[in-house]
Amino acid sequence: MIQVTPSIAIDESEIEESFVRASGPGGQHVNKVSTAVELRFDARRSPSLPNDVAIRLMKLAGSRLTQDGVIVIVAQAQRSQKRNREEALERLLELIRQAAVRPQTRRATKPTKASKEKRLASKEKRSSVKAGRSKPGME
Repeated sequence: MIQVTPSIAIDESEIEESFVRASGPGGQHVNKVSTAVELRFDARRSPSLPNDVAIRLMKLAGSRLTQDGVIVIVAQAQRSQKRNREEALERLLELIRQAAVRPQTRRATKPTKASKEKRLASKEKRSSVKAGRSKPGME
């Protein structure tokens, strides 16, 4: 079990890893060794995640989410397979930690009496400034 938050733990069997050849610098090493990691986590069907966390996680995942609700994270920045695995897993855990935080609901409030008076005084002042710009009338 991988402990994500005090209340959420994910079983290792829910995470699938596959290794592919990485692109970029590295010479002959890049052509021989599959160091890039493609990590897959099924957020929609995961029994470890509460429903509200799973929904927020799928929204946070953005383009990393497939149509089936699977989050795909590719890590290929490091030259070793082990470090790429650690980086991909840490990115997934950080995404789940962000989704675990429940957003605060906004409570509608009424403007105070002082703020209403201040707004009206400001409007009155602005109105008088604009009125002073006009041409003198026929009166």
